[in-house]
Amino acid sequence: MLITHKHLEESIEYDGSQIEASWAFKSFGIKGSSIITWIGSMNITPDNLKDFEDVGLEIKSDKIINIIVEHFDEQPANLRIAYMRQRLLVVILKDMLSKMGIESIRKGDDIYIVSKAKPKSKSKSKSSNRLSKTIYKKLTVSIATISQSSMKIHLGINLTSEGTPEDVETIGILELFEDINLNNIKLDNTNINKTNLNYISLDNANMNDINLIDFINNIVKNYMDELNDIELDISKTNLL
Repeated sequence: MLITHKHLEESIEYDGSQIEASWAFKSFGIKGSSIITWIGSMNITPDNLKDFEDVGLEIKSDKIINIIVEHFDEQPANLRIAYMRQRLLVVILKDMLSKMGIESIRKGDDIYIVSKAKPKSKSKSKSSNRLSKTIYKKLTVSIATISQSSMKIHLGINLTSEGTPEDVETIGILELFEDINLNNIKLDNTNINKTNLNYISLDNANMNDINLIDFINNIVKNYMDELNDIELDISKTNLL
């Protein structure tokens, strides 16, 4: 399956309009199925909401990885397949987080990071320690939809919780790595300690010097590899 991936160096805001059909072709001249990725902000305007459950809700973030997928291989476009591929993309992200040593859970098309909240009581007794509450912090937002000609998917992965809705417990990838100084992150991608935001390193015991570009590229590569494997499996299957 031929899919073109383009990563944008510039920071643009995802407002929901990018989910329209043939956005990659209209904006960048890319024909056929595509995946466009970039790091920027998100603030979805009410007229661009595609999920009826999201009407009236704020969907925003100051720093987020945006992944826009468009497929033309099913004609007419198939909403069920679009949702299945959306789930595949989310499962791939969850698998990558697991390999990085990050515990998460998936609820439908959303990924939550598992964290423990300490009890408010200042008591140091063993009983108070057992009262620690598990909190699930939302890491991602996602939507799948179709036009007359294509299937579209958006996956957003928070880099930080800054600028996210106050009524939602959220977390960002960068907040999972204590060695990164969030105060040095600049949204304009010009420098973080004189380093481009796209190339900030995420360092811990299980992931050595992996930058955000690698992280994004690996998500995209794994997604495309899975789709290609499915096509190959179809070609070698003996029908009943």
